Amino acid sequence: MLPSDLQAKQFAGYPPEARRLAVANLGALRQLPISFLPSLLREVIDYDFKFPAERAAIGKELANLSSLSQTQIGQWFQAFSQLSLSLKLEHLDWINQPAQFVEQESAYLWTTRQLDAFRRAATDYGDRLQSVVTVEPIPAHRLGIAIIGQGVASYDQPLFRNLRKHGTYFGRVKPDDGLELLLTAVATRAKSHPVPYGHWYVDGGKAPDHSPLVTSVQYRALEPVRAALLKYMQAEIEQPGMGPEELRTKLARLLPSDLGMDKAGDPVLDRFQVRLLTEGSGTQIFSTTFAQWTAREALRRAQPLTLLTRFAPRQRQRPMNELLSGSSGNPELDFTGSLIDADMGAYYQWINQQRLPESERSSFLVWFEGHSQALAISPSLPRGAESNSAVNLGELLSLAIT
Repeated sequence: MLPSDLQAKQFAGYPPEARRLAVANLGALRQLPISFLPSLLREVIDYDFKFPAERAAIGKELANLSSLSQTQIGQWFQAFSQLSLSLKLEHLDWINQPAQFVEQESAYLWTTRQLDAFRRAATDYGDRLQSVVTVEPIPAHRLGIAIIGQGVASYDQPLFRNLRKHGTYFGRVKPDDGLELLLTAVATRAKSHPVPYGHWYVDGGKAPDHSPLVTSVQYRALEPVRAALLKYMQAEIEQPGMGPEELRTKLARLLPSDLGMDKAGDPVLDRFQVRLLTEGSGTQIFSTTFAQWTAREALRRAQPLTLLTRFAPRQRQRPMNELLSGSSGNPELDFTGSLIDADMGAYYQWINQQRLPESERSSFLVWFEGHSQALAISPSLPRGAESNSAVNLGELLSLAIT
């Protein structure tokens, strides 16, 4: 079946909002080449479980496609139309299983030496789309916070080395009530700018009490889900002929209910958390990896106005089979190694924040938990500087977001 043969009834298996969106843009979908359309449908089919920022992006993309003339469609997708696909791919159920189609298409394009051409076509399309789609202004300057080094008594090596040239280092921070001050600041922003999924608190351990207005993802709270996933992975790995590609495909199909998550939960957030654990490498077993990957995906997908990430100690490295088995109920923690991981994780968080709109006006703060070291990046603060001012975390945050 080709896109030109699409009928509204063929989207009957889609969730309600996704079905409505596909049918409303059916005319545009029929004009797209099969080498491209399943990639778009992979996003559309999950529309009901996406964050508002993602929904807006999909809606704008489809609106743009619907506005193009047939001649413009030909110009936009000429490179995609020149790709050759096998009859086997065309006979797949790419409407209801677009993710599986894209996976097999990638393998086919690689074996036929067309993958580079596909990547160039995709990059050109992305550039065209970005040039015509309007970006809405955000209601407040973006703020990122990273807390690193939980449980580390002392550390004599320089911290924040990758970030120092971008902001101001503070060496006399008053650590008293630091976490509470930062959580209060996040809650205040959430109350002042009540954007759905606009304010996040990610904790690599167990989170203290915090505002219900803040979207929260916690490594410790997901322990039953992680255990269920590791058990599932272990069982699948032991199956004859099971390889990494087959396992990846099976993991991609898992739903929150498959891992024992409460059906009464937030369906959007639950799907997000499942994907953190099934798509991230090491998120199931290392808390620092979990926190770093969650921050990355939250920024990429939800584009929050506020993101506080608190890294916690991870378990020490052990043989992979032992880690996957989840057999150790009380693993030994690596505090210093976790601090080093988190220091780099904070840097990655800032990089990912800088990829979002209006990054030139955003602020970022990283603090060595329980200690007097912090670094702030802000348009109002000098770069590559040091300050001897004695400030608490609340005062420092005010300096950063002024």
